[in-house]
Amino acid sequence: MAAPSIPTLPLNDGQSLPAIGLGTFGMRGPSGVASVVSGLEAGYRLLDTALRYRNEKEVGEGVRESGVDRSDISVTTKLRGRNHGFYETLEGFDESLANLGLDYVDLYLIHWPLPRLGKFVDSWRAMIWLRDQGAIRSIGVSNFTPAHIGRLIVETGVTPAVNQVELHPYFPQAVQRAFHDEYGIVTESWSPLGRKRRQLASEPIIVGIAVAHAVSTTQVVLRWHLQLGAVAIPKSADSGRQATNLDILGFVLTDAEVEAISSLESRRTWWADPDRHYEL
Repeated sequence: MAAPSIPTLPLNDGQSLPAIGLGTFGMRGPSGVASVVSGLEAGYRLLDTALRYRNEKEVGEGVRESGVDRSDISVTTKLRGRNHGFYETLEGFDESLANLGLDYVDLYLIHWPLPRLGKFVDSWRAMIWLRDQGAIRSIGVSNFTPAHIGRLIVETGVTPAVNQVELHPYFPQAVQRAFHDEYGIVTESWSPLGRKRRQLASEPIIVGIAVAHAVSTTQVVLRWHLQLGAVAIPKSADSGRQATNLDILGFVLTDAEVEAISSLESRRTWWADPDRHYEL
């Protein structure tokens, strides 16, 4: 069976991003490389990693082993907390690029704002410089609130192309997504299936919709992300689940079904608050 052709979303800098990607957290060693290769063989063209994940080398090796043309793959990695600051960001990026073994990165994100450090604007300035030098195609942020993004825009004049945030039916982030839409920022969803996947998969609303469309509950949730305009990055090392997660283009949720899934909003499933979270 031929790999599906994934639609893309335009970014505010003239670039584009596949509408669904493969999360790679925890994919390390030879099995991690194999999982990246199987994901690309299944049809994924967006790979998400981070310096803090300690698997950039595996992701880069998977890209090279896959046989897929590099220009057809969007590779995302992220700046970790210890590298906040202008020159520190340049060093952190060089480390990531060396780990990946690539000539450039398609999307580079500040992993967390870490406001108590007070350096994320300096990091953003460094990322603008790297983008202008051609080392990065697009720059964005992760786990930034509207207030954090507002500071970047006011102090540098450059709006992030992407903000990657926790987003799933229990935490649909309507206010955050509306802010992104206002400023032309693409929303990416980490933990798109929630931290308690089995609990989400047993929700009667989701089960009923899955039965109606003859698909899995996971496919329903990922299709919900797609119709919200959010780029989901589900993580799976299993080639079968990778293919299933990508097979969401053959059905469409009704507006009522999208709203019903969004009505499950209740809470985050992780403890991290972007205003307080701190890690290096």
